[in-house]
Amino acid sequence: MAKRKRISFINRQRSKKSFLPPGTVEADVSMQTQRVVITVLQFNESFIEEKVIYNISDFKDISSSSYVTWINVDGIHDASVIEKIGSLYEIHPLTLEDIANTDQRPKFEDYENYVVVMMKMLYYDTELHNEQLSIVLKNNVVITFQENHGGDAFYPIRKRLKEAKGRVRKCGSDYLCYALIDAVVDSYFNILEVIGDKIELMDEQLITEPTPDSLQVLHAMKREMIFLRKSVWPVRDMVNSLERSDTTLIQPSTDVYLRDVHDHVIRVIETVENYRDLINGMMDIYLSSLSNKMNEVMKVLTIISTLFIPVTFIVGVYGMNFDYMPELRSPYGYGATWLVMLIIMISLLYYFRRKKWL
Repeated sequence: MAKRKRISFINRQRSKKSFLPPGTVEADVSMQTQRVVITVLQFNESFIEEKVIYNISDFKDISSSSYVTWINVDGIHDASVIEKIGSLYEIHPLTLEDIANTDQRPKFEDYENYVVVMMKMLYYDTELHNEQLSIVLKNNVVITFQENHGGDAFYPIRKRLKEAKGRVRKCGSDYLCYALIDAVVDSYFNILEVIGDKIELMDEQLITEPTPDSLQVLHAMKREMIFLRKSVWPVRDMVNSLERSDTTLIQPSTDVYLRDVHDHVIRVIETVENYRDLINGMMDIYLSSLSNKMNEVMKVLTIISTLFIPVTFIVGVYGMNFDYMPELRSPYGYGATWLVMLIIMISLLYYFRRKKWL
């Protein structure tokens, strides 16, 4: 199983590559134990063929004007694979460098013979994980670079291709590029649904029984929402730039679908902002709940203290070491003292109940 990367706000990878020449493909050596898998799908409306390649030496340019070719690379930790594909399909070295650097901000770039889209592919098990996704669109060729074998949002696209459902088999490479972007954006909704369920459960727990662990859970959820916001907000600009691009690789008929993706991204952003506000409100609820619990404890202790203050005063008076005190020689003094103390305590309890302090 591929090593999953958790969300992080500290960018250490870029500092290691700051002094390398531009266009240098420097892959992540920590992932080199994983095998790079290249899946090639060629199709048109009446034909589809799938190949899986494990050795980069067996890979060659198989693009054809008769078919749409989708090349999916699972794993970008091998620089030789990226460089080989880049040389075969004339991809600029700066693009190859961005593909290998997994800390890229979602963006769109338009080159002379291709366009490239970079975004984050997110997936959720017990926590939020992310991997970089790069999509290169050329004439009749779409090349996708996935960081690892973790979350794959492209399964519905493969299924539709193999079952010849939808428009993807009937349209060109630009529509396939749109479909891949749309699949990633749709996966964001699945993540938001999971986070929404967690928010509902946490909201009930904070109201009924907040615990010290609740603060840690809220903090983790807040970090996830910050990362989601950081990952999703640039996608809106990326899709907008793709839609407004002058490239001839995007057909006018695909623009309407890109606008639909743009609308989906806006919905995701609005949901992220709403959840972010809810989590901030839940932090306030947690602090208020702790304050209320403390107030209840202090209230009980105050009432107990108030009940015993007059009683303590009476006991203190009759505990003085004087020989001549009228009540000391009375045979009913002890019982009378207890009776007076009980009357005082019961009267105070009645007064507190009447004031609704109890």
